[in-house]
This record gives sequence, C-alpha cells and structure tokens, in this order.
Amino acid sequence: MLLIRPSRDQDMTAITALYAHHVLHGTGSFETEPPGVPEMSARRADVLSKGLPYLVAELDGELAGFAYGNWFKPRPAYRYSVEDSIYLAPGLQRQGLGRALLTELLARFEAAGIRKVMAIVGDSANAGSVGLHLALGFAQVGIIEDCGWKLGAWRDIVILQKTLGDGSATPPQPGATPAAS
Repeated sequence: MLLIRPSRDQDMTAITALYAHHVLHGTGSFETEPPGVPEMSARRADVLSKGLPYLVAELDGELAGFAYGNWFKPRPAYRYSVEDSIYLAPGLQRQGLGRALLTELLARFEAAGIRKVMAIVGDSANAGSVGLHLALGFAQVGIIEDCGWKLGAWRDIVILQKTLGDGSATPPQPGATPAAS
C-alpha cells in the first residue's frame, strides 16, 4: 500500500541512501559526491524552517521516494516561487509513485500560497522526470545545453514551470507570506 506523508527525522538514513544512489548512478542530480546524513538532515531542516513540505512515499512500509520544495532563489522577491525535487528508489519508476508524490507536493505548495513551481531537471535524456512534470501540467520553458559534466558526458538541464492558484493574475494579500520566510 502506498502512503504519502511528511518526512520524519528517522527517515533520513533511508533518504540519504536513496539520494546517494542517484548522485552516483544518475544524472537527475548534478552533485557528484553523495552527502551524508548530517548534511541531508540540515537540508531538510532548512526546507522545513521555511514552512515548505518535505514528503516521503512509503510502499508497504518501506521508503520508496521523497520530494520537497525549496525557494527557487534565496532573494525575498522569490518567496512565492519554489523549485521541486523528487527522487524514487531504483526500480520503482513508472508505477505511479512519482505522480502521487508530486501531486501531493503541488497541493501543499498551493495551500501554502506558492504561485509558481519550477522543475530544473538534470539531463534532457531524463524522459521520466520531464514526462512526469509535463503530465502534471508543467510547461517546458527552456533547455540549458551542456552545462554540467557528469558520468563522462556533458549534460543539459530542462527547465519547466507550473502556475498555481491565481499565479500572477493577482498580487499577494498584504502582509501574507506563502510560508515562513
């Protein structure tokens, strides 16, 4: 059975191992050395301190993936725009887990007042991630070619975006912030 829930401190060992696999064997992340549990825990704490979601997918009680959002850029004017990140355990792609995680993540972003979500997908050959984002209403807005060197080749990034709620049709409510800033 699939369960999407907020991450917990005790998830960090499994999250770190899952992410390490992607760092070492994939091109979805442009990191080349996997961070350890303390660094991954600090990154999660940073996301949560901003009032942003950090979710996990459990499949039959085992961690099957994680997803979170963080400010697109650190400047205050970007506080209504986030970048999403989503990682699934090896062998669990194309089973609906990514769709379930990203759907819940988007709902939580919108509830928090986020107006724009960006996906910066490592490697234009990453058809699964690009396809997932397109299927959930993201629009591809660009490709930056050959901007990263990983696993013996130059890699592109694909930039996608999705508008939430009123988007840019209305200003934010006076004094409202989408989450803790």
